[in-house]
Amino acid sequence: MEKISATIITYNEENNIKRCIESLDFCDEIVVVDSLSTDRTVEMAKELGAKVYDQKFLGHIAQKQLAVDKASNDWVLSLDADEEVSPELRKSILKLKEKGFDKDAYAMNRISFHLGRWIRHGGWYPDRKVRLFNRQKAHWGGYNPHDKVIVDGSVGRLKGDLRHYVFKDLRQNIDANNSYSSIMAEDLYKNGVKFSMTKLLLKPVGKFLEVYIYKRGFLDGMPGFIIAVGASYSMFLKFAKLWELEKVKKP
Repeated sequence: MEKISATIITYNEENNIKRCIESLDFCDEIVVVDSLSTDRTVEMAKELGAKVYDQKFLGHIAQKQLAVDKASNDWVLSLDADEEVSPELRKSILKLKEKGFDKDAYAMNRISFHLGRWIRHGGWYPDRKVRLFNRQKAHWGGYNPHDKVIVDGSVGRLKGDLRHYVFKDLRQNIDANNSYSSIMAEDLYKNGVKFSMTKLLLKPVGKFLEVYIYKRGFLDGMPGFIIAVGASYSMFLKFAKLWELEKVKKP
């Protein structure tokens, strides 16, 4: 039977880490790379049997890859601290462990809980992610904060959802939009993308229509409307901050 290492990166996740680790009881090892938490995250993770490593945050991609590198087994299941494996997904992975892996990596649907309900529209579901993979054939890549597993090989599909408790409340959602828009603006600036007034005016409108109408966010009720407005505002902030980087902070 193949062995699986679960990997998690954390920073002040005492409200999530127990749920996450307990859903990984079928794994042979749990590795946590913590970004110097100031709450009980590390203590709780150790109590639950995880191997914990301290590392100042290197960025989403580098931090997650470090956790993979710390694992003892080649097969890795990588989760965020605010995620958990559903019973159906657990069953699918156990079946693979017993029968053997026939692919180099596996994707699964992720469903997010926000504003009191599971969000199934607006581009949020199925939020398909590759999270189970052979590290000899895959690694973390993409661009911060939109990291993803890059696979040099075959990818299968698993039944069952990865459950994502995405935000504690709307304030945390707004804080994340603000933070992510800064990271994305910096990324655009570093890659030589120039500010455009047209994009500043039209991209936010386009994003709202995409999320709320085209991707049927309206079917999620008021949470769907709030999510669409938030996505639009995040797009506005990204290009406004790009303007700031070019015009205000330019030496």
